Amino acid sequence: MVSKSFEFLFDFGGPNSYLAHKVLPELCNATGATATYVPILLGGLFKITNNQAPMMRYAETPAKRDYEMLEFNRFVTAHNIPFKMNPHFPINSLYLMRGAVAAQHLGCFMPYVEAVMAAMWEHGANMGDAAVVKDVLDAAGLDGAALLAKVEDSEVKAELLANTEKAAARGAFGVPTFFVGNEIFWGKERLGQVAEALRKG
Repeated sequence: MVSKSFEFLFDFGGPNSYLAHKVLPELCNATGATATYVPILLGGLFKITNNQAPMMRYAETPAKRDYEMLEFNRFVTAHNIPFKMNPHFPINSLYLMRGAVAAQHLGCFMPYVEAVMAAMWEHGANMGDAAVVKDVLDAAGLDGAALLAKVEDSEVKAELLANTEKAAARGAFGVPTFFVGNEIFWGKERLGQVAEALRKG
């Protein structure tokens, strides 16, 4: 039997990436599929695609903004997710996302993802502060100093940029975005469709 897989394009700076991350294990268990995490830079993707964050996009349509928050909270409640709005939001995620690529190179990707996701969206840590990031990584049993040093590697920087540019070229404009083969799905609300595509595949 051929193993099924799908891609999950994410950025730590977007709370919806965190929510998707928290429910992916359930989806994978239900479908027998494996999620391949692809770090991209949301700010860079916005720039390429001329998109904006919801707080800016709906600034003049408060009813739409309020409804988006209503649905967000419904999702959190329905899946019993320990979400806490980060008091330092928005946080520039550039170094965190480069760190994700660095963690791939250093063989500690998923522990890095788990540590950063929890710090950002469960514990309210100021993950825009390098010293805080190092403490979070060290506390998770990772080598914070090595990871932060690797963030400055030109190969790491180029890979994150390439991931982001490739995402835009494939039609992505925000996170979370999922690809089942070449079929694109945007938003945590589309996870049911992702599951259906995996079952059909």
